[in-house]
Amino acid sequence: MNNDYLKKAEAVIKDKKVLSVVAAKRARQLALGGRPMVKCNAKNFLDVALLEIGEGLLDYTHPEFGTMGDPMPEAPVEAAAEEAKPEA
Repeated sequence: MNNDYLKKAEAVIKDKKVLSVVAAKRARQLALGGRPMVKCNAKNFLDVALLEIGEGLLDYTHPEFGTMGDPMPEAPVEAAAEEAKPEA
């Protein structure tokens, strides 16, 4: 794995766990015949995926939190208070 590509990708996706999942899924797509979105001499699909992320060509959407870069939604205070109440 190319450390320069990794540093570039970490600047785009701060959470390392999310970065690893996004990069792995993209590397798998490339391994199964997906076309790279960047010109890269690396033969390693993970390097190509990291470079694509670092160049800002890939993003992700989380079912609860939305697209990367969106602020995390805050939980409604009323719903949290109701869940914490013991049932009588």
